[in-house]
Amino acid sequence: MSFKSAVITFPGSNCDRDALCYLKDLTKGEVHNIWHEETSLPKVDLVILPGGFSFGDYLRSGAMASKSKIINEVVKHANDNRYLLGICNGFQILTEIGLLEGALIRNKKLKFLGKNCFIKKKFQNNFNLSIKDNQVLQIPVAHNEGNFYCDTETLNLLKNNEQIAFEYCKGEFSNNEENINGSIEAIAGITNKKKNVLGMMPHPERAYSDFHQSQDGRLIIESLIS
Repeated sequence: MSFKSAVITFPGSNCDRDALCYLKDLTKGEVHNIWHEETSLPKVDLVILPGGFSFGDYLRSGAMASKSKIINEVVKHANDNRYLLGICNGFQILTEIGLLEGALIRNKKLKFLGKNCFIKKKFQNNFNLSIKDNQVLQIPVAHNEGNFYCDTETLNLLKNNEQIAFEYCKGEFSNNEENINGSIEAIAGITNKKKNVLGMMPHPERAYSDFHQSQDGRLIIESLIS
């Protein structure tokens, strides 16, 4: 049975086409592009909320997108134990609609970050099964509000429930700053308690093809398909 997926496009999304190509190239299955004002979703295995600046990040990143008509269907999709991946702005939207804990605030140095970064998995889930323990992935980021924050109680819950999927780290041959944006405990991505919803700031859809500097992003989709 083929792997079916969908990408939601909001006004201001700028990585939706990247995400569509990512899915078409790696899954070889049926891929749908859904406009944010639609009120129904096809039955698919995975939905991606892509990166970009939905509604120009007006008010707060992801705040206006969280009120889009399609969001009710996105929540139902997650509650049906189907996979949901929020990348960058998609991660911000997932925290706004309450599917993920915490919030994404301004980067530590108050500057937009557009660069390669390095991450490794923290706790295993279905999104990182193909990634070895302590394997360092090179995946780019492009965000202004990527600094993950939560209170101590929430952080302890994320740890106890093994919901921290990825953390920033140093590259094997790099002098890069380990925690690039100031995220609490260098968190780069988290899941919900059921582990079927993942939010991550790095862009795997920009690290999978021959013309990308790294192909490490393909491991996310390969993990789900396997």
